[in-house]
Amino acid sequence: MTRPPRTLVTAALPYANGDLHLGHLAGAYLPADIYVRTLRLLGRDVLFICGTDEYGVPITKTAEALGVPYKEFVDRNHASIRGSFVALGIAFDNFSQTSRPIHAETSRAFFLDLHGRGLLKQKTTDQFFCATCARFLADRYVEGTCPRCGKPGARGDQCEKCGTALNQVELVEPRCATCGHSPETRATRHWFLPLGDWQPRLQAWLAGKTHWKENVLNYCRGWFEQGLDDRAVTRDLPWGVPVPLPDHDGKVLYVWFDAPIGYISATREWAAEQGAPEAWRTWWQGADTRLIHFIGKDNIVFHAIMFPAMLMAHSEPYVLPENVPANEFLNLEGNKLSTSRGYAVWLPDYLAKFPADALRYALARNLPEARDTDFSWEGFQARNNNELGNNFGNLINRVFAFAHKYFDGRVPSWSESAMTQVDRAAIGEVAACLDRFTECVQTFDFKDAVEAMFQAGKAGNRYFDESAPFRTRKDDPVRCAQSLGVAFQIVRLLTLMLAPVTPFAAAKVWAWLGMESDLFRGGCVEGKRPLPAGRPVGKAEILFPRIEDEQIAPEVQRLRELGAG
Repeated sequence: MTRPPRTLVTAALPYANGDLHLGHLAGAYLPADIYVRTLRLLGRDVLFICGTDEYGVPITKTAEALGVPYKEFVDRNHASIRGSFVALGIAFDNFSQTSRPIHAETSRAFFLDLHGRGLLKQKTTDQFFCATCARFLADRYVEGTCPRCGKPGARGDQCEKCGTALNQVELVEPRCATCGHSPETRATRHWFLPLGDWQPRLQAWLAGKTHWKENVLNYCRGWFEQGLDDRAVTRDLPWGVPVPLPDHDGKVLYVWFDAPIGYISATREWAAEQGAPEAWRTWWQGADTRLIHFIGKDNIVFHAIMFPAMLMAHSEPYVLPENVPANEFLNLEGNKLSTSRGYAVWLPDYLAKFPADALRYALARNLPEARDTDFSWEGFQARNNNELGNNFGNLINRVFAFAHKYFDGRVPSWSESAMTQVDRAAIGEVAACLDRFTECVQTFDFKDAVEAMFQAGKAGNRYFDESAPFRTRKDDPVRCAQSLGVAFQIVRLLTLMLAPVTPFAAAKVWAWLGMESDLFRGGCVEGKRPLPAGRPVGKAEILFPRIEDEQIAPEVQRLRELGAG
């Protein structure tokens, strides 16, 4: 039997400009974590890499407005983002920062490899320069009137009113967004990656990705139809990875170019921490590595076109993405998320009031896999109370409570040889759900996977009701013990499905079952072995506390007020 390939999983680097919200979690991080946890459950060789993206104009502008040094600002946001991930159970092997020295070293080496082989083009372009601020103005440092719709307040990269992408020199009556003075136009030299040169190879490569999501493929086809242009890989900005060439003071690598290299630098950092500095090559250059990028749809072009072109262009043989399962957007109470208006559910706020497992489950039930979906507080409450509580929690609590009440807190005397047709059918149904769960996760069909888990819970509850150990306890104690033993086996299998979605609750149940293996590192092997009769089991507690109307009412009201504003 051939060994499954190792899998390198990356999740889009969150931008260190503020806290995470539900849209971020649903777009990339939750599906990535469920996927990784499932592979680990199956005993697969997997590495999960991420980190904060810490360069670019939104960061410099916000830090300057706050009067905070750039590094201090991104460090603060990195800590907050990292804390949210830990509290949510997002289990990265390494969560790095693009402002760390290892990233600058990796990015400079990557740039020099392409530059030294003549694969980059240098061009002189016109750019606004503010004499008052004594600097070139990157896109968002310029504001003016949109030349398309005539509305004021357009930025140097886009008009928010009509959505048109702009070149800053197109703005009417431009002004420096920092000091308000009119800028002058000056020539500046930059290096470009000629993406058009790589279009034929990119198209041929993507033609073989028939298993990718249609939304991702259609997005790429649209870019190819327009034709790929030269893309600047350097810019004039005071914060970023300095361009490693003489006479390039004040120029840094463009964030779109250095950010995906952050996956490589974070893997290098992980390898060094393992005491094997060259081990990163196994994951990025090994022939039997599968590279999976989890992203939101706004990052498709960078992960399905630009970064692959960079990897193709490098002199060393990097692996290309095996899949880029991008999700669509998550809406909120029927409206689009708006961070500028605060119309969002921020993860630190959520985690201060509600359990992580409840959010993980509610979002996994309704991920925007192929189309935009909506999160509502009432829907969240119903998922927690009716599904987590009444389905999974109810079954688990009944089984453990019955064992403690009537069987001295132990798995009762039961055996596989004594199973009836009803027993076998019930375990078979739940085992089939487990198989369906792992299959769906591996094909990125997370909602179908969670539905299989939900059906397993229903099957377990139905079996407990129909086998009725609470009735056979006196009339047929042998049958009572056998059916409760079977119910424990169902809980054991169900826990394997709960583990990737609700890891905190699953870890508790795993411990109550007396399992000694690590549930999240190959637990599926032991988890498929029957629980022996006589094993002591823990006392169950409420796994999924009810969420009451008065808890969600303020959250609903806040969003209604913002939505009406």
